[in-house]
Amino acid sequence: MSRILVIYYSSYGHIETMANAVAEGARSVAGSEVEIRRVAELVPDDVAEQSGYKRDQQAAVLDDPNALVDYDAIIIGTPTRYGNMTSQMRNFWDKTGGVWAQGKLVGKVGSAFTSTASQHGGQETTLTSIHTMLFHLGMVVVGVPYSCAALTELGEVSGGTPYGATTLAGGDGSRQPSDNELTIARFQGEHVAKLTAKLAG
Repeated sequence: MSRILVIYYSSYGHIETMANAVAEGARSVAGSEVEIRRVAELVPDDVAEQSGYKRDQQAAVLDDPNALVDYDAIIIGTPTRYGNMTSQMRNFWDKTGGVWAQGKLVGKVGSAFTSTASQHGGQETTLTSIHTMLFHLGMVVVGVPYSCAALTELGEVSGGTPYGATTLAGGDGSRQPSDNELTIARFQGEHVAKLTAKLAG
């Protein structure tokens, strides 16, 4: 049995939807126990409400970074802010100093997915910056190989990179993850789960 954590932050629900698809893919692998959690919101309630943030997300908040050691794989989902992860996600990982100092995540699997407003809005820089963090924590970084045929879809505008699944929210945030993007997200979850099973075994 391998334990997989999908931990995400989502302002408007795009990454929440992707997180559910990633978890679905991971759960398709026998022997995988998958949990979805989110990081705490830092925006004041009144500001979040005025901004139209999605407040009814089902995943429970994970506050304690020490809980990360209980998982064999950690898949991180976050929107992009200027080509990097959100402050909410960064705030969580900035509290992992003790976990890092004790080497408690060394050898575990790490992966990431993201969303941007535009097609070239910093998806790959966000993912590779998360990968850099995962390397510092000693994790085994996993992306999306080109055996995922959906990566080469040219008939529509679509997210999806070899560094991780992505989606495009559109300038006003109205675009939801497409079938192709969700296919890539599920593939990523399954791929991570398969590799985790081998390493954990």
